[in-house]
Amino acid sequence: MRRTGAIRTGLFYLFIAAIVFESAFPLYYAVVTSLKTGTEIFHVDYWPPSFSLANYSTVLTQGEFPHNLLSSLLASTGVTVLALALAVTAAYALSRVSFRGRSLLLMTILAVSMFPQIAVLAGLFELIRFLHLFNTIWALVFSYLIFTLPFTVWVLTAFMRDLPIEIEEAAIVDGASPWIIVTKIFMPLLGPALVTTGLLAFIAAWNEFLFALTFTVSSTTRTVPVAIALLSGASAYEVPWGAIMAASVIVTAPLVALVLVFQRRIVSGLTAGGVKG
Repeated sequence: MRRTGAIRTGLFYLFIAAIVFESAFPLYYAVVTSLKTGTEIFHVDYWPPSFSLANYSTVLTQGEFPHNLLSSLLASTGVTVLALALAVTAAYALSRVSFRGRSLLLMTILAVSMFPQIAVLAGLFELIRFLHLFNTIWALVFSYLIFTLPFTVWVLTAFMRDLPIEIEEAAIVDGASPWIIVTKIFMPLLGPALVTTGLLAFIAAWNEFLFALTFTVSSTTRTVPVAIALLSGASAYEVPWGAIMAASVIVTAPLVALVLVFQRRIVSGLTAGGVKG
């Protein structure tokens, strides 16, 4: 029995190690490649013979990449804040207020996220042009709400349903308005769910490519995924692979750090509503 248990444990850890290797190796190889220069980039080395920060210096000092970083930061932060503000109030109505068509409305919100981006691209482009938002950060914030808002509403609704009804009843007896209940009572209790939905919404907006490519045209307004995609040359040997890898590492590193810092709250938020008493 002990030998069988040891074998199972060893296979389990071997399986975990394989998953970690598959997930981390692409990022590791990107870091290694970003530290190479010249023809060394085309040599397969899992540990570079020499380290150089020239690619990082090129990315950060030449071109508009710092402006692209700022555009991505503003668009991702704006859509995250707006999505959370709308989702908290929507989740309160969908989880605490009884009205006809509540389930249908919740399913409709979920159905919106099922449409592929290309299916809504043409109509969204006409709407953004009509609102005079084309080639602005607000065009990205407005379009990113399509795939961030449904997820945040669903997660916060599931989390808010698990909050004790007695808390809300006590607040109502004390004369608290619905706005006070949401902002002063529920918001502090929604910490794990807010961190989860906010971080995942930020990551989704940070990595979005199609809307950013369509709704922005100037080099200073483009986001980092579009800026990286446009780093190209006439042939494969003229593509600045080192600069592309350096830019990819710069873009990815903050997201990895955020996930590692808030990983416990992410797990708590994603499992909200999974266990019923």
